[in-house]
Amino acid sequence: MSAPIGEWQWNKATRRLTLALQPAALGRQLSGDWALEDLGNVLDGLSRQRLETGFSTPNGDVGFELITAEGEAIFLAGGPVDDVRSRGVILSVADKAELGSEPGADLLPVFQPIVCLRSQRIEGFEALARWQGKDQQQRPVGDTQGLATSMLIFAADALSRFRDIARNPNLFVQVNITSHDLADAQLVDLVSAIRSGHELAPGAIRFELTEQDALRDTEQSLQRLHELRDAGAGIVLDDFGSGHSSFQWLADLPADALKVDSSLVQQIDNPRVETILEALTLMARRLGMTSTAEGVEDLAMLTRLRTLGFDHAQGFALGRPQPAEETEALLSA
Repeated sequence: MSAPIGEWQWNKATRRLTLALQPAALGRQLSGDWALEDLGNVLDGLSRQRLETGFSTPNGDVGFELITAEGEAIFLAGGPVDDVRSRGVILSVADKAELGSEPGADLLPVFQPIVCLRSQRIEGFEALARWQGKDQQQRPVGDTQGLATSMLIFAADALSRFRDIARNPNLFVQVNITSHDLADAQLVDLVSAIRSGHELAPGAIRFELTEQDALRDTEQSLQRLHELRDAGAGIVLDDFGSGHSSFQWLADLPADALKVDSSLVQQIDNPRVETILEALTLMARRLGMTSTAEGVEDLAMLTRLRTLGFDHAQGFALGRPQPAEETEALLSA
């Protein structure tokens, strides 16, 4: 892979994006310190929408493509520096495609804690994909298609060590999957082999998927999810409350847990949203599912989330994504 073609920095407080690109043509178009509204004027319509959402993911990851009005394409990849600033590199789309073509080559999984609101202890982790360049900087993998196999192997191995260190046989790990992954029948056999090899109980390995991925091919997805659950994997419905989440989705899919999107959780001070959150947790509990609040950035929220019926919480206030070695040190302490 060639070197990045530039760098970017985002300031959440000022909502300004600084771009520095090396190619002369792109540099003249895009380099500078931009307000998002102004930058949107030189991008195509879809890219303007991506700007509005690309920097507000629950875990702070950044990985999205921008296309100029003239058709030039770049890819922004990076992550948070602190609570306000994020930074990363700018790749050509060709480099981004190369990055996705060999998902295991430079893959560095990181783990973000999922905390039980009753015991206030870590009960599990979400495994997130990073790649590590020659500069040793960790950056999110923008396109997660095809990563599930590699991430599952890494995550199961790490979970086995986490359980030994924490002396807690009930810890779990959650791995993201896509519609592409659901089309792979070998994923079921891999789950069975990994559970057997690491002596993991049912539900120790959990797959997170969004409604968009689950319903891409409804019949095939439902069949595969039932097969994964029969093989001992847990199923987590991710980003619920964003987009057009449907209740039919909840009725059809064999899910064990519901993750409520951070866009709702962070509006907890809105009485109408608070009512919706309470209704969601009650519904999840009645359907035999646990519920997790995503995007928790303030510890003061925890008591209210517990009162509303949430079982777990995840977010920067509870722990940032970190490599397995640092997670092991956290569990040892």
